[in-house]
Amino acid sequence: MELSVAIPLFVFAALLIAVIGTYLTKTADQLADLTGLGEAIFGAVVLGGVTSLPGIVTSVVAAYNGHPELAVSNAIGGIAAQTLFLAIADISYRKTNLEHAAASITSLMQGVLLISLLALVLFGMTGPELMVFHIHPVSILIIVGYILGSKMISKAKDWPMWSPRITRSTVSDLPDKKNLKLSLKWVLLKFILSAIVVGVAGFTVAKTGIAIAANTGLSESLVGVLLTAIATSFPELIVSVSAVKRGALTLSISNIIGGNSFDVLFIAFADMAYFNGSILHAITQNQVFIMAMTMLMTSALILGLLYREKEGFGKIGWESLSIIIIYFTGNIILFFYS
Repeated sequence: MELSVAIPLFVFAALLIAVIGTYLTKTADQLADLTGLGEAIFGAVVLGGVTSLPGIVTSVVAAYNGHPELAVSNAIGGIAAQTLFLAIADISYRKTNLEHAAASITSLMQGVLLISLLALVLFGMTGPELMVFHIHPVSILIIVGYILGSKMISKAKDWPMWSPRITRSTVSDLPDKKNLKLSLKWVLLKFILSAIVVGVAGFTVAKTGIAIAANTGLSESLVGVLLTAIATSFPELIVSVSAVKRGALTLSISNIIGGNSFDVLFIAFADMAYFNGSILHAITQNQVFIMAMTMLMTSALILGLLYREKEGFGKIGWESLSIIIIYFTGNIILFFYS
């Protein structure tokens, strides 16, 4: 694909993802109330998975076409970008620190699950070169770990053994009475159609991202982290900021953290689509650097959810400021030394 075609298509697909993300927010908030799942579980599992569709498609298509570096960088870079987007959502919520207002046991457990899944990726990368039908056993463990972890988080929501202290600034996850009057089938149909559009746009981002990397001479790590990862993460940005504006604070946080945990599955799916061995053995030093940066950002977020500072520098929490600094510092280092 020529660069003159790839760039306009890339921009169009990215904008389409951003626009549809707004509709996803509204229907997700409505479905969370209509199904009784609540914002935390629906945002983490269902919405997090749907907004991750562009990223899944991008990583799988890149791996299938023999671009493991782009596939992994897109997956891990997307997690880093989405964590940064949570800091942007915090900036847009001026009443108090977002992590203080919407702290929940589910968000904390999702953060710990994310770090555990990333540790599994590193374990597979640095461990023995084992393969079963060109797939590394750790890829299967990542999928199993995500399913078991999500099941545990769902149980913790219904029977919590720990809960955050309620303050005047805490916004509880309560159903909106207006949403309960809507038709479940109609809202679900709109949600599914939006998800399909987002998935097709993600495929376009993948193909054009590969073309941009090939025609510009940029490393696939850099293209994955700064182009495809950010473009395919637009739904998370739109959803999180829109959710904050709608007052659905728990949905905003759970969509990011839950979506991040789901995004680690990209690597497992990409491993299945990569036929030149295991993709875990194709991971380079650049991807390890991105993973370390992502784990550091997630750790700052978890500490912020536990500490729950009401207001910090620029009316955002110290964890949001730390996330911003870590993200941009890490990408500057990657740009000059990749």
